[in-house]
Amino acid sequence: MAEFVRLEVADGIGTIRLDRPPVNALNDQLTAELAEAAALADTSDEVRAVIVYGGEKVFAGGADIKVMVEAGYGEMTARAGRLQAAMSLVAAIGKPVVAAITGYALGGGLELALTADFRVAGQSARLGQPEILLGIIPGAGGTQRLPRLVGSAKAKDLVFTGRMVKAAEAHAIGLVDLVAPDESVYAAALDLVRRYATGPALALRAAKRAIDYGLGVDLATGLEIEQVQFAALFGTEDQRAGMTSFVENGPGQATFTGR
Repeated sequence: MAEFVRLEVADGIGTIRLDRPPVNALNDQLTAELAEAAALADTSDEVRAVIVYGGEKVFAGGADIKVMVEAGYGEMTARAGRLQAAMSLVAAIGKPVVAAITGYALGGGLELALTADFRVAGQSARLGQPEILLGIIPGAGGTQRLPRLVGSAKAKDLVFTGRMVKAAEAHAIGLVDLVAPDESVYAAALDLVRRYATGPALALRAAKRAIDYGLGVDLATGLEIEQVQFAALFGTEDQRAGMTSFVENGPGQATFTGR
């Protein structure tokens, strides 16, 4: 039984719940448990959409700085590798993923939120990459995923200054997709992903893979990726159900099984 991260499943929605008080600091154990939860969420047929959630008070306050003060190059190379691998597993979940952000999402906490497809933040949430204030840089994806989301200039502002942004500014620059009352963050995340829990799971996986992979290649290669993913869906039950329903009943009436 995992101590700091658990996967809770209800009505097709899996919640990856961080629970390491007081701020869900990302130590090695939490990182390993996060990787396990992400892998399970990806492969479980019971999970059709995912929420990453740190609880009502805080999303994640970043890495455990106390254990890093005296760390050397070799140790941190290995630790950063493990943390990046865990983040990549969350990013690779082949289902819609939303980060429900309460309180602080700082450093590794923000980098975890960046692995999601969407981000919902509470009104009083604070987000940032403060590593520069410690004499280092982000090491779990912040210098790569952040500029791909908000653009290089805004990413450099956040990384170079280490400043925290409030939810309203985060929304304005595209860092979060929705701002909700603090007490309603998880409910807002549920509303956002609930529509996907009954959607065509294989088509959603294909769409996510085509978009994510396509962002890292040239246009011609991206179009090839799209073509392969598109054609492969014509061997699925959901494709037949969706098209038959469209012909007989019009758009938006199909019932999907995820097969």
